[in-house]
Amino acid sequence: MAAVRDNKAERRFELDTEGGTAFASYRQTPSAVIITHTETPRALRGRGIASELVKGALELIRADGHKVIAGCGFVVDYLDKHPEYADLAG
Repeated sequence: MAAVRDNKAERRFELDTEGGTAFASYRQTPSAVIITHTETPRALRGRGIASELVKGALELIRADGHKVIAGCGFVVDYLDKHPEYADLAG
């Protein structure tokens, strides 16, 4: 699977798949990234693509030394299920 990238111009993390691009929109503050919305192409839902997208986004956020604020339900649920990212909670 392709790597998650930060499309800074569109302010979203993106993950290309065979059926389109999944993305997580965000807003940047000086110390945190607020993920406001995640979207997976309808035909690809239920395959774990959104989880891969959020995992990749969290890794990029961690690498930049920022915190994350979950502004959408999917990210809230992901963080609840993955305590290894608890250090990123802003």
